[in-house]
Amino acid sequence: METLITNGRVTVNGEVATIGARVGPADQIKVAGRVVRAQSTSRLPRVLLYHKPEGEIASRDDPRGRPSVFAGLPSLSGAKWISIGRLDFNTCGLLMFTTSGELANRMMHPRFEIEREYAVRVMGKLQEQHVQQLMQGVELDDGVACCERVDLRGGEGANTWCHVVLKEGRNRVVRRLFEKLGFVVSRLMRVRYGPVELPSRVKRNQYYELTSDETRRLLDWLDAAQAPAAPPDAPPTPARVAGRRGSG
Repeated sequence: METLITNGRVTVNGEVATIGARVGPADQIKVAGRVVRAQSTSRLPRVLLYHKPEGEIASRDDPRGRPSVFAGLPSLSGAKWISIGRLDFNTCGLLMFTTSGELANRMMHPRFEIEREYAVRVMGKLQEQHVQQLMQGVELDDGVACCERVDLRGGEGANTWCHVVLKEGRNRVVRRLFEKLGFVVSRLMRVRYGPVELPSRVKRNQYYELTSDETRRLLDWLDAAQAPAAPPDAPPTPARVAGRRGSG
């Protein structure tokens, strides 16, 4: 095709086409004088937001027979649901599924550094020094891990709430970070993954499927976030794709 275009044998709406020219469904394309009818065969992937409760495993099969997050998802024909990341058995909150392996990889791959935000309740009182340690990095068994942001949210009695943001999804990384500082996590809930927030209207064991417009916004956000030419000092700001999260 590039040779045909370079040789001037392709026209778009009567004009000689150039390499990189963009066309849409309404444009008339001719190759060597013959009309080519281009139809898009691509379909948007389906994306589900699931409010995972504690006590479900993020796997299709479990030798111990524990409930699976896949059990209550809508059935598919000719496709399967792919989990975007995982949540531990005792962790609740936002778990995303898609029919697109490419989309799942773009959301999960470590090199893309997609943010995950968690509401965390710990036993004990978090101090500013603990916040600084989490931000500067904590040495774990599998390497240093750190938080992008830590927001203290207060608490009652012996418990403290905070929200933490990380750009990785290592196994039990949030729990291990706090354990390293001497705290026990008594509740852990993921409230955001990239630009997608857990809608407050989606209760435990319920799911919500993104509309086509919401899915396009997610794909557009990924394109902008992962564009090679994006300046390193101006990362894209997470934009709400669906719903508003509750207080956690």
